[in-house]
Amino acid sequence: MNGLKNAGGAFIARLISALQKHPRRATAALATILLTGGSGAFAVASLGPDPADLPVRTLTEPVASLAEGHELADLTDLQSFSLYRSETTRANDTPESLLQRLGIADPQAAAFMRSDDSVRQHVLGRSGRLVSAETTPDHQLTRMTVRWAPDEDGSFRRLTLERADGKLASRIETGKLTAAPRLAGGVIRSSFFAATDASDIPDSISMQMADIFQGELDFRRGLRKGDRFAVVYESLEADGEPLRAGRVLSTEFHNNGKTHQAMWFQEEGKKGAYYTLDGKSLQQAYLNYPVEFSRISSGFAMRLHPIQKTWRAHLGTDFAAPTGTKVRTVGDGTVSFAGVQNGYGNVIFVEHANQHTTVYAHLSRIDVRQGQHVDQGDIIGAVGSTGWATGPHLHFEFRVKGEQRDPLTIAQSSDAVRPISKAARPAFDKQAAQMRIELNAGSESFAMASAR
Repeated sequence: MNGLKNAGGAFIARLISALQKHPRRATAALATILLTGGSGAFAVASLGPDPADLPVRTLTEPVASLAEGHELADLTDLQSFSLYRSETTRANDTPESLLQRLGIADPQAAAFMRSDDSVRQHVLGRSGRLVSAETTPDHQLTRMTVRWAPDEDGSFRRLTLERADGKLASRIETGKLTAAPRLAGGVIRSSFFAATDASDIPDSISMQMADIFQGELDFRRGLRKGDRFAVVYESLEADGEPLRAGRVLSTEFHNNGKTHQAMWFQEEGKKGAYYTLDGKSLQQAYLNYPVEFSRISSGFAMRLHPIQKTWRAHLGTDFAAPTGTKVRTVGDGTVSFAGVQNGYGNVIFVEHANQHTTVYAHLSRIDVRQGQHVDQGDIIGAVGSTGWATGPHLHFEFRVKGEQRDPLTIAQSSDAVRPISKAARPAFDKQAAQMRIELNAGSESFAMASAR
């Protein structure tokens, strides 16, 4: 209390002294206070006592140490930590280039990778395989793990390279992929595939969406800037790390003021298919494209033959794609021929219902045999340039009773309807209700994020 009185007395004494020494300044300061009001606090504060003159009181309180009763760790233990980093293999990788991207400087590890059969076979020269590495603080390799899914059987392979007692050793194991749902979406700015790339949506998921809505949307010319979409799909993971995408579980597309929705549903003991959320089948007899979405280099029309240099009818559609691109059958059927044939090179003929035949030519490899049954979407070979071809592409034909028809128009000529049975309807409606909530929330959130 005495301190407060002393401070107040000192303040009044300074104020009176200032008024006596500088009466004009005091008058101006008073006028400013009356006119502006808001700056009064600064004017008064500038005349206050120096904080250094105010009384100070020191309080001391003992505090118990948090480390009391615990021994401090040895400094050498604090330095024994591990560094972790992940990368993806490239087709032109050498042991040194891969280790360098992983931040590893270990000549012994590079020499081992070059000499180890498993590493040479499954890592070097392979692109897109997930690599994770653990190193010491001085960038020496402790452990390297490479994961990949070679087949569609739901399993993955794991190659582990590990150092023990100063020596490196490798082993290969097989594990089971686990499926986790993932929500993604985007807004059309230029094209559908540009939008999915911008949203980091896998190409296989983009292609599935184009297949699902192929009877309702024209992905080449029917989309508009501002259209938006959402998709829930399976992310197939190995040891918690995503390796590849699985199936589209549900998807929604807002196009030109109309909403299109689809959901995967499979009745027990039956083949699954896509349906609208009110139960209408979206399954069609044929897919539009036998390869992942690519450029059409030559359509079903008259053209100058690239080899014979004469004007002739081109009785199919050519899809330009890199050698090795997977080729799929556009519909259910039976392989009637798989081998080499004249200008077609490596070619596959598939017989379908209603005397329909599809032809897949210039393949770099054939993955099916004559007499084999294939389902819509099955991989049957890969793009190549065998036979009369000037570059890698797929020549695709659609024949009705032996006569070629335009594949881009005949593909949507009939539906393969798979109605939902009465017994499965309650399960379908329950699943559809859940999917509707997820898709609506996802579509709105992606639209809002894009608008910002």
